[in-house]
Amino acid sequence: MELRQLRYFLKVVECKSLGRAALELEVGTSALSQQISKLENELSTRLLNRTSTGVVPTNAGIAFLHHAQLTLRQAELAISAAQRGRMSGHVSVGLAPTTAKVLALPLIEAMRARYPDIQLHLVEMLSGYLVSQLNARQLDLAVLFQIDTGRRWSVRPLLDEQLFVIAAPGLPGVPGGECVQLAELAELPLILPSAQHGLRASLAAAFESSGVRPNVVMDIDGLAVLMDAVRAGHAATIQPGAAAAHSAESGLIVVPIADSHVGRRNLLASLSDDELSPAALAARVVIVDVARDLVRTGQWPGASWIEG
Repeated sequence: MELRQLRYFLKVVECKSLGRAALELEVGTSALSQQISKLENELSTRLLNRTSTGVVPTNAGIAFLHHAQLTLRQAELAISAAQRGRMSGHVSVGLAPTTAKVLALPLIEAMRARYPDIQLHLVEMLSGYLVSQLNARQLDLAVLFQIDTGRRWSVRPLLDEQLFVIAAPGLPGVPGGECVQLAELAELPLILPSAQHGLRASLAAAFESSGVRPNVVMDIDGLAVLMDAVRAGHAATIQPGAAAAHSAESGLIVVPIADSHVGRRNLLASLSDDELSPAALAARVVIVDVARDLVRTGQWPGASWIEG
């Protein structure tokens, strides 16, 4: 039984409707219904009666209601007591450059607000290097795009990002229209990160799946230099929404790629739970909360949240 399930149950009883409760909780109606069913299965009894006019608690649900409220109240008191204890320590978090562009500052602000005594060490580098740093225990957590299945990591999918073609106006071969298929980009000169970058690996697989060989004319690993080269008109690039949003503001052409198999999944990877300090465990929760808020408020362009 999870505290989340108790919160969901209480909200449904309060709203007398799964739909209204889902809106207030900012979850899908089907996901909410699944969690309620899971709770009922665990208790081996029905807690809610679903009628044509709404939802009402059963006798068992009414009996469960008071204890659920008390449990959540105790949990809130425990959280408050822990926070008054001023958790301290050190946590190191690795972010790829495009991820850092949208996540770093909000994460810093959230950590300072929630845990001012935790020293946050942010590392920005290519995702391939982040993997090495995590394996070497030089990072506690990292947002990655591929995982090493042979390692004892804790991995949580965070979000999926749409990819965009970005180019300077007037570059030959730049696609027109509101979107473009990957198969239409065979002749477009591209500047991409090297193979050490998770984005390059994802794009290589997507191009191969589309039966297209990309016209990569240059490898640049630094995002700032890469975008300078694009702005200078040397070639186009393909980047996720975080880079695309700022590119549109600077006058570059930004066209979304429409292929369903083209995108980038962001994964929050960490050392196994028994290797993480309390500070690192707290930071992991904050990263998830901040990333979710950025997606739901539209501040992470082209991103869709993955419900955990």
